[in-house]
Amino acid sequence: MTLEEFSAGEQKTERMDKVGDALEEVLSKALSQRTITVGVYEAAKLLNVDPDNVVLCLLAADEDDDRDVALQIHFTLIQAFCCENDINILRVSNPGRLAELLLLGPDASPAASEGATQPPDLHCVLVTNPHSSQWKDPALSQLICFCRESRYMDQWVPVINLPER
Repeated sequence: MTLEEFSAGEQKTERMDKVGDALEEVLSKALSQRTITVGVYEAAKLLNVDPDNVVLCLLAADEDDDRDVALQIHFTLIQAFCCENDINILRVSNPGRLAELLLLGPDASPAASEGATQPPDLHCVLVTNPHSSQWKDPALSQLICFCRESRYMDQWVPVINLPER
């Protein structure tokens, strides 16, 4: 490995960490503002009714989920819909950390608000921004720029790793 390759790898890792931190901040704000939709079915309903207010779609899966054909079909359909409607998409490679962020948020868990006994489906998470401009939030702007840059490099659904705490 040359020094240039090592340096490029470090820069990429540092950039991915910053994107992960920005995603954490966006999710925290979305939870507190109640602008988050959790679950494949709930996401599909929202995308059908109000796609213009969705600013970010997260698809979370681990290695076990990669073998779930039904889930992969759902992901493919959601990705196609998001691409068609200019909704930014990110794949999250560690759904456990995503669950930590969403279930231990400031206003309790999404499951607690619904009175559910089983954990919510965290494979698809939508962030909406109906009342304010997306460019007012620097973390969301950073995520949108990352998604746009990834599309320019023909990576339509970039994969990020949320930082462990």
